[in-house]
Amino acid sequence: MASMLLVAGDPTLDRHETPAGHPERPSRVGAALAGIDAAGLKEAVVRLEPRRATLEELARVHAPGYLEALRAFCDAGGGNLDPDTVAGPGSWDTAILAAGAVLAGIDALDAGAGDAAFVAARPPGHHASADLAMGFCLLNNVAVGAAALAERGERVVIVDWDVHHGNGTQEIFWDDPRVLYVSTHQSPWYPGTGRRTERGGKGAPGLTINIPVPAGATGDVLCHAFDTLILPAAARFDPTWVLVSAGFDAHREDPLAGLALTAGDFGDLAARVQQLAPRPGRLALVLEGGYDLGALERSVGAALAAILGHHYRPESASAGGPGMDAVEAARRAHEEGGDPGHGVDQRMSR
Repeated sequence: MASMLLVAGDPTLDRHETPAGHPERPSRVGAALAGIDAAGLKEAVVRLEPRRATLEELARVHAPGYLEALRAFCDAGGGNLDPDTVAGPGSWDTAILAAGAVLAGIDALDAGAGDAAFVAARPPGHHASADLAMGFCLLNNVAVGAAALAERGERVVIVDWDVHHGNGTQEIFWDDPRVLYVSTHQSPWYPGTGRRTERGGKGAPGLTINIPVPAGATGDVLCHAFDTLILPAAARFDPTWVLVSAGFDAHREDPLAGLALTAGDFGDLAARVQQLAPRPGRLALVLEGGYDLGALERSVGAALAAILGHHYRPESASAGGPGMDAVEAARRAHEEGGDPGHGVDQRMSR
């Protein structure tokens, strides 16, 4: 049971401006941090100073040409990168601080400063691919952390419970046997990827696990996915680190999707994710989506409280929605395709 939580997040360093009315706005970080206080976790928190990721650290997952072009775009004043994704003069510095905060969290956990970490930073990252910004994302924060760990020989599970599929993270680690990527997400929905038949490349067969669920799915559906597919598959992968793309936009009040989770459900998911970590100090949660500020505050509080072993349930868990059949279909697709934990020595494949 974790007892000390490292938290990286400082709204005063956020200079990534989005247009009025844009759902990915600076107040999201404040709402996430407020969830910690609302859950009564102040005494368990160690504040973590973020740092800027270096170009070398970013280039483990992003093409150097993309990084140069993004930085130049921001320096020139920015604008729209696609209809949903914007960058401005302060966006580059804010983005490298977000990616660097993940690395700072990993370093601090390595040093024994805490039992788990939470990075409350923006912009989010899991849609950013090696050479493309999209879906509000500029740099893939969780991928930068996972790549740093993998380079030094760690085996990393990335659990992505954001309501949208993390197409960028999947693409980056598609053929990498050092990383198991698992995603639960609404389907059909943006960005249109994440079918259960997408299972990884030739170098990492079965190390991508997608569990698409329909609109209206409730927390019991996702808990069933964890209990019957995610936890067993991840245990067989035998990770040394666990990273979470912790989006909270699957909440029933979120304006950008249609799942029906509650803050209580995120507590249940967090408790399950914690089971995957081999020992304290090997779990980090990285903020992705979550666009209703009240739902974000409650959900972050419930998730982090569960990891710390505190009781904080501002909303009861949800149940009874559709999607159990979708989970079973994903489980069958994974088993029929061959479980990466059976017949393959992942350590030797590296």
